[in-house]
Amino acid sequence: MQASSNTSYIALIPAAGVGSRMGSQIPKQYLDIHGKSVIAHTVQSFLSCPQISHTYVVVSAEDAHVDRFLALQERLTVLRCGGETRAETVKNGLDFLLGKKLAGDRDWILVHDAARPGLTGQLIQHLIEQIKDDDIGGLLALPVVDTVKRVAEGKVQTISREGMWLAQTPQMFRAKTLLDALIHVPMVTDEASAIEFIGGNPKLVEGHAHNRKLTLPDDIEYLQMVLQARLN
Repeated sequence: MQASSNTSYIALIPAAGVGSRMGSQIPKQYLDIHGKSVIAHTVQSFLSCPQISHTYVVVSAEDAHVDRFLALQERLTVLRCGGETRAETVKNGLDFLLGKKLAGDRDWILVHDAARPGLTGQLIQHLIEQIKDDDIGGLLALPVVDTVKRVAEGKVQTISREGMWLAQTPQMFRAKTLLDALIHVPMVTDEASAIEFIGGNPKLVEGHAHNRKLTLPDDIEYLQMVLQARLN
């Protein structure tokens, strides 16, 4: 898919991780929820959003599951260039897209966790609407509403929750800017951290609790309820 002269919105889903905290025999993105893999639910949110020109799922070269659990379709491509970390996987994906001219330097890249199947097309559209005219980019996030505690040197401390947010995905930044940021600071856990490191100030756009990441076994029960409600 050749990027047009106009700005495109491209989804990039890093899916090279194994999700060891889930304790399952297969990577968590391939677990079943209501007859579909987690990653299939995730991808469908982007395919249902007309603003997204194409969705790329980045897996490791050794991935033996993706062809079985994710049916290829129009506007969806699997790239087998995943790295050892999330940041490396995203960087490798961006390298491929820009090198093959499948994305332009100024195209918006929406990086989303493979294991966040509760995302909706409406949330994607909301993020795009809030970010599309921003100089830097931004991400979905939730303001912290609970009391926050920190343990330091064995002592419990209460931290003010004022101004604190929980980062979600998608995280939306310009392709070349994001690639440059990840090259400069490869040891980050999300894209916004890399943008912050190079001096950018990402915009926070309020997301939704349903956009929860599948990390621990208890999370799958919650996501089953979220996705079941959409089927009713």
